[in-house]
Amino acid sequence: MTEPILEINNLSVSFFTRHGEIPAVMDFSMSVHAGEAMGLVGESGCGKSTVALAIMRYLGGNGRITKGSIRFRGREMTDMTGAELRELRGSQISMIYQEPMASLNPAMRVGLQLMEVPLSHEYISKNEAKQRSLEMLESVRLPDPERIFRSYPHQISGGQQQRIVIAMALLSQPDLLLLDEPTTALDVTVEAGIVELVRELGRKFGTSMLFVSHNLGLILETCDRITVMYSGEAVESGPIKDVFRKMQHPYTQGLLRSIPLPGTDKSAHPLIPIRGQLPLPHERPQGCNFGPRCNHFQSALCDVNAVPMISVNEREHFSRCLRVPEIDWNAPPESSAKSAPMEIGKTILAVRNLSKHYDVSANNLFASGKAGTVKANENITFEAKKGEIVAIVGESGCGKSTLAKILLGLEQASEGSADFEGVDLANIPVESRNVKTVGHLQIVFQNPFDTLNPSHTIGNQIVRALEKFGVGKTPDERRELMLELLDLVKLPREFERRVPRQLSGGQKQRVGIARAFAGKPALVVADEPVSALDVSVQAAITELLTDIQREEQTTLLFISHDLSMVRYLADRVIVMYLGRIVEHGTADEVFSPPYHPYTEALLSAVPIPDPDIKKQHIILEGDIPSALNPPSGCSFHTRCHRKIEGLCEIEIPPQKTLSSEHNILCHLSEETLQSMTSVFRIEKNENKDSFLHDNNK
Repeated sequence: MTEPILEINNLSVSFFTRHGEIPAVMDFSMSVHAGEAMGLVGESGCGKSTVALAIMRYLGGNGRITKGSIRFRGREMTDMTGAELRELRGSQISMIYQEPMASLNPAMRVGLQLMEVPLSHEYISKNEAKQRSLEMLESVRLPDPERIFRSYPHQISGGQQQRIVIAMALLSQPDLLLLDEPTTALDVTVEAGIVELVRELGRKFGTSMLFVSHNLGLILETCDRITVMYSGEAVESGPIKDVFRKMQHPYTQGLLRSIPLPGTDKSAHPLIPIRGQLPLPHERPQGCNFGPRCNHFQSALCDVNAVPMISVNEREHFSRCLRVPEIDWNAPPESSAKSAPMEIGKTILAVRNLSKHYDVSANNLFASGKAGTVKANENITFEAKKGEIVAIVGESGCGKSTLAKILLGLEQASEGSADFEGVDLANIPVESRNVKTVGHLQIVFQNPFDTLNPSHTIGNQIVRALEKFGVGKTPDERRELMLELLDLVKLPREFERRVPRQLSGGQKQRVGIARAFAGKPALVVADEPVSALDVSVQAAITELLTDIQREEQTTLLFISHDLSMVRYLADRVIVMYLGRIVEHGTADEVFSPPYHPYTEALLSAVPIPDPDIKKQHIILEGDIPSALNPPSGCSFHTRCHRKIEGLCEIEIPPQKTLSSEHNILCHLSEETLQSMTSVFRIEKNENKDSFLHDNNK
């Protein structure tokens, strides 16, 4: 093993406020070797980004390294002057942030921003800087580098913006690249392309990487070693496959058990959320920080002294747990109670030939001077039955949210109908709907932070919903119903008097769910309800949603791009692409071959946090075409890995019925479809449950 390019020893970082010192990182140690990729994972608030910012010395005015050492190529960084740090940043150490537009100047063309990097750090001419910038645009696989070079950031897609930021970070060929959640805001297909790109460029330039993420599957696919953080401390570290196959800390085990693997479902294999929540910095417990949430906690041992990192084998695998030798790590978990599949009732929502078109005028600012029609939804037909979870999946821009807006009355359809309890939702705006219809059709939003009034208490906001829906006759009766709703979403009744800023993200989402269920809805539209949450919180929220849905016999329309969560939750799945349904069927059928090529690509893009599950790698090139100027023939042919030349680009594909409930929109022959194999396979299965049985037909 070579000498570390980055070595962090006993690092402690605190932020100083008017309320005193807030320790964010404590006794943190980690090393990254030349050419190695290190993954840094944990829940929000555990200190991952603080470590990355401490390396760059971007801690702001109130952040301070209080103890420890950060050495880069043997040089101590904590003692460096501002001039020395500026010499390192952007040349030898580069950082890629979560939101690409935060790193790009909206008023400057992309090319000028790229050229700034070599011009600032090297003595080269503008012509040479331009040439190197164009070569790097080709390296990050952007189409038409000359056009991208001349474009402004707002004129390119989010995935292309992130590739620009990666190009900027690599232009000076740094020795160390820090990536802070670089794919969180991207579609799963774009994420797969970015991950493939980062791996390839890391090998090409020999760059060492520190990859900060809460996505364990992503870390497994990109990194050589992993460090798991909890409440400001490293709790486990080691070679990536050792940690995933033989985790030696209860927190790591809890994170992995919170993630739905292929083949799991809500009835037979329920997720096991980590109980409790991350402690606030000033409320950390005595002894082991994870103790109050740990199933292996032992009084008078785990709550006495600070716990050090301990070596657990000869392969540089360490754990911050005193009970490692005593715990049976292969013991089956005490899983959540299994339940029988829910009985599906009659159809309550019937969408027939629904279309939504937007006319774009020639003088529109973003229409390039051309008039036209955007076909956001085209000929959408499906049903949702009582007690059923119907998932709608697809990339951003495929028409999922437009369909939800029509159902909720925020938009009106151009054609077609959507019958719900005798009311045509497609043609009645929300302000014209009666109270019963509004109460019976509710939504859980993606971002819990923006859906609650910051000035009102939680109790008042739920009571207001009850008043609007005409539930409860007196204030006292409505307050009692509000308290019962808090019980339903498993929040303490004392939260009645709290305001949103006093709640965590997961708790706010529970309040949003309570408010949505205040009117006893028959149908709830859940628009990416867990995508903004940590995996452990995701598991708890999905368990809550399924429990309430089962108890209330509610139908759930689950909009998501997370195929692993969809496979876990859904009874039926609708796959959309560029405004059309390209595949529709039961979850078992849609997630088993034969697939529509787009579904196949979506599945292959899902990061799986299990080293023994191998999958096909299908990287979709390019972005979703513009809905203003869609491709001729099959709308997917411009990106399809199974395109039939001379047919797919000319003729609109027919709908093929593969079974009574499974339909796809595709030109592929029956023989080709039936010859498809599963995207996933188990490479080694000595001590694993056979949870891929439904993919091995």
